[in-house]
Amino acid sequence: MHFIFRFIRSLAADFTDLLFPVLCLGCNQSLGANEKVLCTHCRLTLPETNQHQGPYNFDLLNKFAGKVPIRFLASYVYFTKGGIVQKLIHNIKYKGQKEAAKEIATWYGHQLKLKSDLFNETDLIIGVPLHKSRFRQRGYNQADWIAEGLSEALDIPTRTDILKRTKFKESQTQKNRVERWENVKTVFSIQNHVDINGKNIVIVDDVLTTGATIEACSIELLRAGCKSVSVLTLAVAHR
Repeated sequence: MHFIFRFIRSLAADFTDLLFPVLCLGCNQSLGANEKVLCTHCRLTLPETNQHQGPYNFDLLNKFAGKVPIRFLASYVYFTKGGIVQKLIHNIKYKGQKEAAKEIATWYGHQLKLKSDLFNETDLIIGVPLHKSRFRQRGYNQADWIAEGLSEALDIPTRTDILKRTKFKESQTQKNRVERWENVKTVFSIQNHVDINGKNIVIVDDVLTTGATIEACSIELLRAGCKSVSVLTLAVAHR
């Protein structure tokens, strides 16, 4: 009897896949049975930065030099206009592909765990928060899903109730570095000071461009008493 039920479920799944195939977010081809988010070819051609592999390149921190002390910074892949990573980020942010954000972050987290010792003293992972109105509009915060994937892979807890975005600001997309900073410098606050006092925290976001948002978050966390702030993003803008 169990065999018959498994057979029927298998047929139903195959029929559903035939009618509504799950497509690769890179090339729009149907995914294989063991593929998630990206087909094998697209995954192997991701422009990985390998920034987490030693020796660590401290030049990455130049975006924050003289502004805020960042312990380390690393991104999984390079973002270029028109490239596969731009397509991935667009799907994650605007097409409801939150599970894709978590899956890709899990890939990155496994790499970090195997090939980096930067996380030995990390206590907490926090995603850059969305304002509640933006959250209602989108239905989720992609940074929280990225944080979830990293948390599972690295076995480091993540929290969504520490850092809050208290003011709604317009999109950062078309702004330069100074404009981005002016847009976000007063929009974040800390809700639970005791829970981060003396902690080494990793801030997580989807794409690192000018670093203004990360800088604003870091300042608030350090003011609240955390020991150090580090940064992980899925992508970093490639010159």
